[in-house]
Amino acid sequence: MHPAAIGPFNIERELGRGGMGVVYLATDNKLDRQIAIKALSADFAGDPDRLARFQHEAKVLASLNHPGIAAIYGLEEANGHQYLILEYVAGESLADWLAKGPMPIDESLNLARQIATALEVAHEKGVIHRDLKPGNVMVTPDGVVKVLDFGLARTADGKPSTTTAPVATDSPTVISPARFAHSPTIPGVIMGTAGYMSPEQARGKPVDKRSDIFSFGCVLYEMLTGAQPFRGETVADAIGATLHKESDLSLLPPGTPRRVRDLLTNCLAKDRKDRLHDIGDARLELERAIGGQEWLSAAAAPGVRKTSRSLAVGAACALTLLAGGIGWLLASQFTPRPPSAPVAPPQTFYVSTSLPSKPPYSGLVSTSGREVLGVHSLARIGI
Repeated sequence: MHPAAIGPFNIERELGRGGMGVVYLATDNKLDRQIAIKALSADFAGDPDRLARFQHEAKVLASLNHPGIAAIYGLEEANGHQYLILEYVAGESLADWLAKGPMPIDESLNLARQIATALEVAHEKGVIHRDLKPGNVMVTPDGVVKVLDFGLARTADGKPSTTTAPVATDSPTVISPARFAHSPTIPGVIMGTAGYMSPEQARGKPVDKRSDIFSFGCVLYEMLTGAQPFRGETVADAIGATLHKESDLSLLPPGTPRRVRDLLTNCLAKDRKDRLHDIGDARLELERAIGGQEWLSAAAAPGVRKTSRSLAVGAACALTLLAGGIGWLLASQFTPRPPSAPVAPPQTFYVSTSLPSKPPYSGLVSTSGREVLGVHSLARIGI
């Protein structure tokens, strides 16, 4: 049973429960707006470590100011309990969207770009989310992404962001896969969500922003395929898949841009040294893919290679003719001519420094303007 009010906020209903607490929808009587209130569950309210983590989340959110990250309005205390007063985001979670199946490619890339933009802001502030998953991404009716739940966030050096109270960094919690999101957490194991956490995170090793990049790759893969890249019937199975199995890129829809396939490979590398190092690079790749800037797509590659071979053959022919023409001119200069025959003035020839994409190919042209093979871009040589 939830309280009727917390300070000036009237509780309307429960929005959801997670591993550490519960979130309510409430009305701010002073400002006449809807808000979300996050409270620690009764089991954890008296735990100093969980309380410190709760306060740490408030300070992390206060340090981030971006439309792609749900804002915090304050930290309230009532009846011996503390509550986070948060922006209420209307819409559905990305997990709700994915429950209906894979998303269209263009929609997936647009939402992924927004997620990457929000993460980029957090990383620039030195904040690592550590629990990025579809359940922590809200999508408004207008298609705007809001990244939620920085409760597991850490600073890049592994320390709580401006938090002075101790946080149990060596005994984090494990949260089960999304379908078990309401089950209790298990103290003393690993922190994150099985199926989305990075291999180093699953091993309980220190993490940096590249761990978020791995989780981002998992989310993008799921949007495109409708399935997690590393799944299992149990938490242990999902972690085992993360550590020992590769993502199956053959499940990606046929129209997936080559650029996005490469991006997934770089995000989901097991060894973080081989992984994409900055989420901003992922954002740029997605923007280029959305803009159709495919330098080499899987479908176009054979044609490109064929064109390249044609250009190479054309270039060889042009150079052969050039060499023959020069030889003929040199030979003609040493051929005896009758005294009465007029001597042609020396000619200047030009040769192309680059070949066009289609005929006519560049070649020789005389100073009189008579075209030998056609002209594209010319550099002068004197003969």
